Amino acid sequence: MESPYTVVVGVSPTSKSPTALQWAVAQARLNEGRVIAVRAWPGHPPMADPGALSGGRVPTAATVEAELRRQLVSDVADVLGADHDVELQLVRGGRRKALNAAARDADLLVVDAPQALTTGPMFAHRVIYSAACPVVVMPPQIAGAPPTWRQHLTSVFGREAFHRSRPTAARPPD
Repeated sequence: MESPYTVVVGVSPTSKSPTALQWAVAQARLNEGRVIAVRAWPGHPPMADPGALSGGRVPTAATVEAELRRQLVSDVADVLGADHDVELQLVRGGRRKALNAAARDADLLVVDAPQALTTGPMFAHRVIYSAACPVVVMPPQIAGAPPTWRQHLTSVFGREAFHRSRPTAARPPD
């Protein structure tokens, strides 16, 4: 039996990847397929905080995994509604490796292009070059992401330079 058309979509824990999720669902419907929403997790519990109270507990990997799964369920439901039929997967490992592992037998992988410098501006590029299937990347402008601090500063300085040069722009030099 042939497997159904499968779209794997990465779901960011910060943005919830609404455009990527909605696009993946639409693409799967066009091809009478299914969607698998994936979130990566490191697979180990956080380190104990030396400054924490001595009675504090360090969460186990199972507790962390259960909380991450609950967050993934909630995030996808926030974007698609509670009655969606998207499959959900938590995959251990870094984001790129987890997405590529989940999409190994998929027909399409959909991701957002991260904007934060801490997540690495080359993330989408690395995913594309290591993927086993076609990849669709949602650019920040399409995904509706707010501008980064760098884009905001560039815009502010650009407007300021424009307004300062306007009075002299059409005058001949003295």
